[in-house]
Amino acid sequence: MIVLFTFLAGIGAGSLGAMLGLGGGIFLVPVLNIALDMPLPQAMAISLVAVIATSNFVSLASAGQKSANIRLAMLLQLVSAIGAIGGTYMLDYMSMRTREQVFGGTTIVVAAVILSRLNQRNVLHGHVDDVGFLGGWFQDHDTGDLVAYRLKRVPAAVGVAAGAGVISTLAGIGGGVLVVPALNSWCGVPMRVAAATSAVILGVTAIPGVIDNFADGHLTSPMLAAGGVLGVLVGSRAGFWIGAKVKVRSLKILLAVILIVVASQYLFFK
Repeated sequence: MIVLFTFLAGIGAGSLGAMLGLGGGIFLVPVLNIALDMPLPQAMAISLVAVIATSNFVSLASAGQKSANIRLAMLLQLVSAIGAIGGTYMLDYMSMRTREQVFGGTTIVVAAVILSRLNQRNVLHGHVDDVGFLGGWFQDHDTGDLVAYRLKRVPAAVGVAAGAGVISTLAGIGGGVLVVPALNSWCGVPMRVAAATSAVILGVTAIPGVIDNFADGHLTSPMLAAGGVLGVLVGSRAGFWIGAKVKVRSLKILLAVILIVVASQYLFFK
């Protein structure tokens, strides 16, 4: 029954991860930890395995629509991987309650950033030939037009990616919970492009945490991990299809609501 519930939780996590570029861990960890009473380290370990599965599926799906910014993803992937490796060295000095507070605090701050920029649309109007080395073009699902965008505040994007790597290891979630809002709110990247780009980097970011959790004995049940991964693959297909048909503003509101609910659980009810 626990494997079945983990599979169902993975479906929800995969759907949200595909729609919002989060990797799904922000949903899977609370479900496994709170609803199924699974120890937090084990829930985080399974979540990171599922994040890798989500990243692989969404990256392949995004490639067909050319919504991910591959040049930007390669830059942020390198930085976030370094941050994730650094996070493994911090685990020995942090209590479990501190990790819970990091998890909750991160999500509430991100939710506030999203809501403060709810109606922002990061597109360049008119004919644009020069979008810079890290900018690009994509098909806007809301209007059907080919629109351009230009990356702003590159140091902020790099810094957030490094922090996302650390958070990925400490909290057992995909670093997309930081990357997507930062790229969209601060760096001029449209929401759909930010989500697709984040999905590309999540898998590499989660690998150091998976290795560390395996070494520490937290990945104790391959069946649970397999159930979570299979659920994520099913949910990702549904989430990717739904996300293409939902308005960007609705995606932002959904993301913010999920983050606030999760944050309240870990900051006030644990």
